[in-house]
Amino acid sequence: MKWTKIKVHCRQNEIETVSAILSVVDPGLEIEDYSDIEENLMTVYGELIDDQILNSDRSKASVGIYLSEERSAEDALSFIRERLAQSGLSSCEIETTTVDEEDWANNWKQFYKPLRIGRHLLVLPPWETCQALPDDKVFLMDPGMAFGTGTHETTRLCLELMEKHLRPGEKVLDVGTGSGILSIAAVKLGASRAFAYDVDHTAVRVANENFENNGVSDKAFCAVSDLLAGVDRANVPFSFAVANIVADILIRMAPDVSSYLAAGARLVVSGVIEGRREDVVSAVQKGGLRLIDEKKEADWTALVFIK
Repeated sequence: MKWTKIKVHCRQNEIETVSAILSVVDPGLEIEDYSDIEENLMTVYGELIDDQILNSDRSKASVGIYLSEERSAEDALSFIRERLAQSGLSSCEIETTTVDEEDWANNWKQFYKPLRIGRHLLVLPPWETCQALPDDKVFLMDPGMAFGTGTHETTRLCLELMEKHLRPGEKVLDVGTGSGILSIAAVKLGASRAFAYDVDHTAVRVANENFENNGVSDKAFCAVSDLLAGVDRANVPFSFAVANIVADILIRMAPDVSSYLAAGARLVVSGVIEGRREDVVSAVQKGGLRLIDEKKEADWTALVFIK
């Protein structure tokens, strides 16, 4: 099925009126408004905001709707232009594009290519082919709606440090697993078992599917947990742990993580923006672990601690 996207570009103070007009045509509004970006920067996910959004014009905004091919886009456009003019907003720019439903779901895949990380890790999308080297640890990754393709600096840093510090036979705890990429890597690197957890039910489903597709479902397991709350105590202690989240959530987890680790266990944490490094290091060290290694890329830092 094909869809027509109608997008009205306006001033930030015109959003309410434009939204009211477009909602008459279709209630499913897509609103782009970055006027409160400074407030969002103070949340736990603020450090993940893209630079393009950070540098955007805060005075501008847009409202969009999608119309199926059974509906008349011309009638909708006529109505929208008429109501905008009546509201004194005829200067608003209207943009229309046609979107194929299949392309909508899959177009991103053309940008996800085989990716070499560290010395021997090869991340391969299932729809791509690549000549693997004899020592490569190859794993197939389809992130679906979950975070974790290997392309983001935080994931790459984690994988590189895991390759350096993880020893064969270790039992791994993966907190906030997303697509399950770190648990798959752990098994490929020789871990005996990997226990992954995520608060998002979709991520848990995607991770378990990726475990199955990589032939590691006998050694990797994923379940729902808010950080450490749902971790099965029967599997404690772990000899290795990894958490690629964000600084504030890592700090929240720091006082408790030591009780899940064996003596000598290593903890790799990532998702730490440069300005929050000291906060994370302080919190984890207060929790009973000692910093032994770190790696940086762009503005991101990944840290390795030992109990």
